Amino acid sequence: MEDHSSFKISQLAEADRPREKLLLKGKSSLSDAELIAILIGSGSTTLSAVDLSRHILSSVNHDLFSLARLSVQDLKKFKGIGEAKAISIIAALEIGRRRKDSEPVQKPKITSSQDVYNLMKAELADESVEYFYLVLLSRSNQVIKKHLISKGGTAGTVVDSKLIFKSALDYLAQSMILVHNHPSGNLKPSEQDKRLTERLVKIGRELDLPVLDHVIFTDLGYFSFADEGLI
Repeated sequence: MEDHSSFKISQLAEADRPREKLLLKGKSSLSDAELIAILIGSGSTTLSAVDLSRHILSSVNHDLFSLARLSVQDLKKFKGIGEAKAISIIAALEIGRRRKDSEPVQKPKITSSQDVYNLMKAELADESVEYFYLVLLSRSNQVIKKHLISKGGTAGTVVDSKLIFKSALDYLAQSMILVHNHPSGNLKPSEQDKRLTERLVKIGRELDLPVLDHVIFTDLGYFSFADEGLI
């Protein structure tokens, strides 16, 4: 297999250079014209995609806000821009506008077992069968994802330790909290719960991906292995 990192951008066809530059140097290294060139893919018979993009930007004094106000018909006036390319440009600028207008969602931060219990109420309250979840955390203990591992019966659920750590690694988690519910309302961990927790804590230490807590959820309260000194 060829190593694309050995290619020089200058050796590539003009149409491929923005894509390769993005891969090698990152999206922030591209000019506005190069980003638009990626959207349209190809230029006209006389202009490359990058040069055509520069021509379009020049017509609006390189102002992206002005570019966003152009219609499909306005863009189609440029030789080499058909309806599909015009729509691609308009759609991309609209996504950018919506992203700018939307407020970033503040991810919850876990500071206690009570935070875990409150976080999982939406998933586990009033359930009649047992579920096993991972709460995957960032380095600052912000929640990356609530990830369902398994669903079982009223008496228990099967948990695969390989699947647990694969999921954590897939989401680039820095640590995790185990959560499962007891539909019976019994807050006491079973011997199976204890053995599973001990095994997963040990694997987490070896992988430098710590298990911070295991919370048993019931509708009336919870049990925290960490709070009880069992982790």
